[in-house]
Amino acid sequence: MALAVAYFFLCGCALQRKLLFFPTKIPADAVVQVAAGHGFVPWTNHSGEIIGWKIPAHGTATGSLLIVHGNAGCALDRDYIAQPIHEAADVDVFVLEYPGYGARGGSPSKKSFIAAAEEAIELLPATSPKYLVSESIGAGVACELAKKYPLAVAGMVLFVPYHNLASVAQHRIWFLPSYFLLVDRFNPEDCLKSYHGPVKFVIAGEDEVIGPASGLRLTNSYNGTKELQVFPGAHHNDVSGQPAIWWKEVFSFWQQHPAYLK
Repeated sequence: MALAVAYFFLCGCALQRKLLFFPTKIPADAVVQVAAGHGFVPWTNHSGEIIGWKIPAHGTATGSLLIVHGNAGCALDRDYIAQPIHEAADVDVFVLEYPGYGARGGSPSKKSFIAAAEEAIELLPATSPKYLVSESIGAGVACELAKKYPLAVAGMVLFVPYHNLASVAQHRIWFLPSYFLLVDRFNPEDCLKSYHGPVKFVIAGEDEVIGPASGLRLTNSYNGTKELQVFPGAHHNDVSGQPAIWWKEVFSFWQQHPAYLK
């Protein structure tokens, strides 16, 4: 009986992850060339593994910024976020590649995402301010980092975030006990209780994937310095591609409200 329960639980985990994660795969022998076409150079760990992509600052970097993207595509798709940031400020821009995405080995899960993100933030330059930008499911990853490294994160932007992924799943799949069945339980609302730096929340008014209410709840619950921007009529995938001038205003917001940094 116990083996049967375990079997069905594991099957349920596998099915959930197929419904939650939609990675684009890129052959390892082609990925560097593909990255160059998007303006990226490889970002490697101490073992020489490519863990993401980088756009170096034009001159001497005044900081570093890590992007943790949504549940579909791969890191190389996020040039529409990375390039305007690079134009807006003299920072090194990094985009984390999740396990199981692009050409990176491994399998998608909350555990693998968080482990990859923790390795990534520890590989950012130690002497510069570190900023985090997330998109959709990446809010869970970014907020986990803010929880674990509250003294190191100088500011955040959360595009189309959510307060609790299990609650979003329950709202979307209302006819099942989704709240209790979800395996990968990202909880940004809980994580942000440990962080008080400047956060900009960006909400799509007609978000058909997460729904605006969840992001607004996260915003309202946050007790640190914050800005809220709602794009009325925008859908889930409409808001994260902002121009350089918008990012200049974000950097100004971050710098006017410095977090307590190491």
